[in-house]
Amino acid sequence: MSLRHLKVRVAHKSVEARYITGFLLIPADGIELPHFAPGSHIDIYLPNGITRQYSLCNNPEEPNCYRIGVLQESKSRGGSKMLCETVEEGDILEISAPKNHFPLDLNAKKSLLVAGGIGVTPILSMAEALTNSGREFEMHYAARSTDRMGFRERIQESRFAEKTYFHVDDENRAQLFDIERLLTAQDNGTHLYVCGPNGFMDAVLSTARNIGWEDARLHYEFFNAEPIDAAGDKKFQIKLAKSGKIVDVLPGQSVVEALKAEGLVIETSCEQGVCGTCLTRVLEGEPIHRDLFLTPEEQAQNDCFLPCCSWSNSSLLVLDL
Repeated sequence: MSLRHLKVRVAHKSVEARYITGFLLIPADGIELPHFAPGSHIDIYLPNGITRQYSLCNNPEEPNCYRIGVLQESKSRGGSKMLCETVEEGDILEISAPKNHFPLDLNAKKSLLVAGGIGVTPILSMAEALTNSGREFEMHYAARSTDRMGFRERIQESRFAEKTYFHVDDENRAQLFDIERLLTAQDNGTHLYVCGPNGFMDAVLSTARNIGWEDARLHYEFFNAEPIDAAGDKKFQIKLAKSGKIVDVLPGQSVVEALKAEGLVIETSCEQGVCGTCLTRVLEGEPIHRDLFLTPEEQAQNDCFLPCCSWSNSSLLVLDL
């Protein structure tokens, strides 16, 4: 079987917190699962035809298994609901090999791990890896309430428990998460890793930038994109550099959809501009970036874009396709 499509069995399903379910995945056919680095995620190809990405939260040195945590969204588009309500122990799932768009730099003088809610999943793997290597770090975990803190018991019993600080919105003010105070206290050798709800991440990253943190020390991964306001979108055209073909992109459709209608399929996964799977090189034109994958500096270069969600500010975009 190729590493792109792996079959795994749900060996254990557990309630990790309110609305959060944990899954232990092991090989379904005796194969060795590919090693993963902290920050990695897998695609899960669900029986209902949906593909979703979930961060691996176990110790990278744990043999031949993957662990994920799934938050059942109140407005689930079908992925988290199926996993949490339908998939049971013993079921077989098809997944991708691990991918990593959120790598950990083990050479940093210090790592500051910051998690909001379900964003703790990749952060857990990082904490395990940093502990394995004896590197300096601290972890801060913020949530609305204690009962929404996935994997809290695991953290309290872990080797890095003394390096972890919990911040809960509905408890005493002394332990509330003070972003600016935390970031100001760090020296220039510290790298920040943050994952969680979009609003939480925006607050952490904007605070860091406002007090002078360089983007090279900021590492992050968004889970979901906010709804796009496409009310002002106007028709534009795509030119395929390799064939010269011109394709119209109309308001209400994505570039991916427009190209698919003309027989050109671009590989996608999240379809929200989060995972980077469909990253495409732009040769001419000015894209309107609506993704959460590229950094602000990368977006400013306008030499690539995410066609699953982004648009165009120019009447023509020439793509390296």
